[in-house]
Parts: sequence; structure tokens; C-alpha cells
Amino acid sequence: MSTETRQSIKLPRVAITYCTQCKWMLRAAYFGQELLSTFGTSIGEIALIPATGGLFTVYLAYQPPTANESEQVETKEVLVWDRKAEGGFPETKILKQRIRNLIEPEKNLGHSDTPSSKVKANTTLEGDVVVQGQNSEPAANAAVAQKDSEGCKDCP
Repeated sequence: MSTETRQSIKLPRVAITYCTQCKWMLRAAYFGQELLSTFGTSIGEIALIPATGGLFTVYLAYQPPTANESEQVETKEVLVWDRKAEGGFPETKILKQRIRNLIEPEKNLGHSDTPSSKVKANTTLEGDVVVQGQNSEPAANAAVAQKDSEGCKDCP
């Protein structure tokens, strides 16, 4: 009997990297839970990856759908969200829309498919990408509110 355990990565895989110094673990776990609740078994796995330096990124590794099932498709990894580049945290519905557009474009997200009031008021959309803005969702964010405005010693 071998002591080596072979683990395979289940796709699509969402990897949420969060800053432990900023105490963003609950926020990362909240987003992971929301994605699992929405996509169920369409998501292979969610990884929460502790880091430092004010990082909060969401990457998606997936195999794009093809017309021909016998066709070999390369796995792609895309950056779905970067807190530093986007100027804050994503709204849950924006994160869901971006991931849906890559793994299940035909999926209806219900109320998450309507533009948010924050996006309407303070941002412009180019395709499905928010050009500028921050997370609103006050009820959800109150539950996971951390020291977002303070940051850690490594955070800019």
C-alpha cells in the first residue's frame, strides 16, 4: 500500500487569495460560499489561499466549452478580480456574473443578472467588466466587515 495520495484538481477551480494581515479571511470565505451556493456542482473546487501584502485576488482555472466534445482543450487560468487593480472588493453579483460568463454562459443568475444600483450610479460597464467602483452590498459586507480601511503594514 502506497503512502502517496494522488490528488487531482477539479475544474472549474476558483482560487481566492486573501491578506491574513488585513484579516480578510471571512470575506474570502463568504465569496466562496456564495459561489458554491450559486453554481453548486458546476464548480469543481474553491481554494482559499492565505497571503500578505494587502492581496485579494480571485482566479478561475477552467476549460472553455467546445462545440466538439472529442476536441482537446487547454485549461485556462484567468484573473477574475484584483482588489488593487479594481479599486476595492467585488459585489457578489459582479463576481458571479464574471465567473458565469466563463463557465456557464447560458446560466440565468436571476436577480444577480440585473445591474446593481451602485454600478448604475457610480460606474460604467464595458461588456461585463466594471471599470471603476467598489463593493456595496451593505448587509452582506456588514457580516464580513474587517479592517478594510486600515490595512496591514505591508498594504499600500
